[in-house]
Amino acid sequence: MAPETVQETPEAPAEPLPKRRVGWVFAVAVVFWAIDLVTKNLVAANLEGKEPVRVLGGLIYLQVIRNPGAAFSMATGMTWVLALVALAVVIAIVWLSRRLRSIGWAIGLGLVLAGALGNLTDRIFRAPGGLQGHVVDFISAFAPNGKGFAIFNIADSAICVGGALIVLLSLLGKDYDGTSTKDKKKVAEQEEQA
Repeated sequence: MAPETVQETPEAPAEPLPKRRVGWVFAVAVVFWAIDLVTKNLVAANLEGKEPVRVLGGLIYLQVIRNPGAAFSMATGMTWVLALVALAVVIAIVWLSRRLRSIGWAIGLGLVLAGALGNLTDRIFRAPGGLQGHVVDFISAFAPNGKGFAIFNIADSAICVGGALIVLLSLLGKDYDGTSTKDKKKVAEQEEQA
């Protein structure tokens, strides 16, 4: 009697992973960091100590406010702590970017990185200096002096937009590594059934 041969079925090749997107993170970060620095320097040079400039029929007012705190003027007396938090965010994004394979996540993290770097730059190099510097805010929505909403800058906007994009991607089940939580659930179900 001939021994029964067991025919092995070749496993389906795994789908190739998407390309790494680390370049996107840093490209987005550099562009928006530069925009933030240029706009802050322009408004500080031209609007410091002047009346707010009304733009778009009063939708926006441009004026220079030196903010020692975080967004919405929170943690005003903790400038050095905010600088260290921004530094930790920068390090975390750089570390995570090595495994990043989602273009959406790359853009979102690039925007957050740009915002963190923009405000960290102010905290290091602007008066009073050395992790105590005040961030230059200059966009006041709906009314001058932050009376209609808040006063913010390009870095703050980048952080908010990048954070919102990351939350949206997470809610849609898109992971930073280019996979989908839906795909992972499907694979887990198939493994359970096998």
